Amino acid sequence: MLSKIPFDIEKISPENLDKEIVRIAFIAELDAINLYEQLASLTKNPDLKKVLLAVAKEEKEHVGEFQTLLLRYDKEQVEELKEGKEEVEEMLGD
Repeated sequence: MLSKIPFDIEKISPENLDKEIVRIAFIAELDAINLYEQLASLTKNPDLKKVLLAVAKEEKEHVGEFQTLLLRYDKEQVEELKEGKEEVEEMLGD
């Protein structure tokens, strides 16, 4: 789990700083989703399970928010996502 920024800010160029910040936030949200869903699968308490899964769902919305920002800030990422989607669709025959 992330509890501190996992990069040396002085090694990041100013033009890439916002992209790095968004990527770290994205990773933190994915990590939170995994944690909450794993905890929900462990508990036998239906109220706790319900709340954990609801919070995990909110984190998924945050992932979408950060992805939207990343795609705004990094046009290369836009193209690579498109290519990745096409490759998977080709592999799976979609």
